[in-house]
Amino acid sequence: MTAPTVSVPLPRAEAANEPVRLGLVALSTDMTLEHDLAGFLSEDLRLHVSRLAFANPTTPENLRAMAPGITAAADLLVPGVDLAAVGFGCTSGAIINGDGAVAAAIGAVRPGVPVCTPSDSAVRGFRDLGVRRIALLTPYVEPTARPVADYFETAGIEVVQLTSLDMEDDRDIARLSPAVIRAAVLRADHAGAEAVFISCTSTPVMPLIPALEAELGKPVVSSNQALAWAMLAVAGLSVPGPGALFAPTADAA
Repeated sequence: MTAPTVSVPLPRAEAANEPVRLGLVALSTDMTLEHDLAGFLSEDLRLHVSRLAFANPTTPENLRAMAPGITAAADLLVPGVDLAAVGFGCTSGAIINGDGAVAAAIGAVRPGVPVCTPSDSAVRGFRDLGVRRIALLTPYVEPTARPVADYFETAGIEVVQLTSLDMEDDRDIARLSPAVIRAAVLRADHAGAEAVFISCTSTPVMPLIPALEAELGKPVVSSNQALAWAMLAVAGLSVPGPGALFAPTADAA
């Protein structure tokens, strides 16, 4: 016996307030960024993630090879739903391919939506903090680390010391222990630096930032922290976060 079909009209109700939605294009091998950004979410703020195919090691050649897939990955971010901003989840990839090229690739399917990269977000963050000289810590091999230093120098931020961990696989970077990261940051710091920047969205450093700043006595900025800060800012949101970058400014006090 076939059961009858019954249609039940739903009661009319006021539409729920639509949350602010952010998009993220993360690398297929990244095990850190999505978790870090999830810490900023609430019922009024949602994050939608798409993955971009990437093959290790993190060499300039492999970072360039992933670029043709950026548009397709961005196109999978909840099609037809408004986004307040889209983040691109690879610092070295944005630098090697160019912030503008990444924004254009995402903008091809998300026209008019602000695009943030970790590299451009860090530059904006340092300008907001009044920082002109940094110590740079990257987990990368030298051919990938050097363009990161050159990027900041071109942006008018002097790199007084570059320290790299010579790691090829971002999955290994994501497994670095807090003790190893702390030791690397302390070694990377320099007396002439006004702040320390820790590159790579796979580096699991964001929860350590408040303690590192207290120990060093200067701002510590990471790729994921800067990306979150910039995405929230362009979306017009004020959300608390770790470190000096998220501290209220004197003008806002």
